Amino acid sequence: MKVLMLNGSPHKEGNTFLSLREMEKIFREENIESEIVHVGNKAIRGCIACGSCREKGKCVFDDVVNEIAPKFEACDGLVVASPVYYASANATLIALLDRLFYSTPFDKRMKVGASVVVARRGGLSATFDELNKYFTISGMPVASSQYWNSVHGRAPGEALQDAEGLQIMRTLARNMTFLMKSIQLGKEAYGLPERESPAFTNFIR
Repeated sequence: MKVLMLNGSPHKEGNTFLSLREMEKIFREENIESEIVHVGNKAIRGCIACGSCREKGKCVFDDVVNEIAPKFEACDGLVVASPVYYASANATLIALLDRLFYSTPFDKRMKVGASVVVARRGGLSATFDELNKYFTISGMPVASSQYWNSVHGRAPGEALQDAEGLQIMRTLARNMTFLMKSIQLGKEAYGLPERESPAFTNFIR
């Protein structure tokens, strides 16, 4: 099984990376393949709502978004991690997620999603909710931990002093592993849930 982990911090080995690495230790123990991809330091523009992806099956801007798309399709679980800026995720990460989720035509149902947020002090819950919305609109079960998936730290390395935060990361990785394995067994026994044709309702007509 595979987990794709997106590091939305511009600092490649800062506190957000340390949080993901704590999860990675558990995935390794559980024989889950994992990969951390650093995206927070990339030049990623936002979606322009051109609709070209509906015809091409990929984003019209051929950058890291299209590079990550096949990794996303192949994975059983996706972890999205971000530092907190003004009670929100890094704008670079949001630009990537908007385009990644919208431009990829494959079925995302039952891939397990988890968001991880890191801050000096506040804004964690708002950012956590923001990132989870990508999963819940896509039919992806959301992995939880013993508390909201958050770690505290400002200066590089301070996350290692947050004993509770690191424990939350380890618990999250174990819970995510359990969910992925359980879903795989369920798919083998029962298949995916029946899917109805989408019914779109516009409020103006």
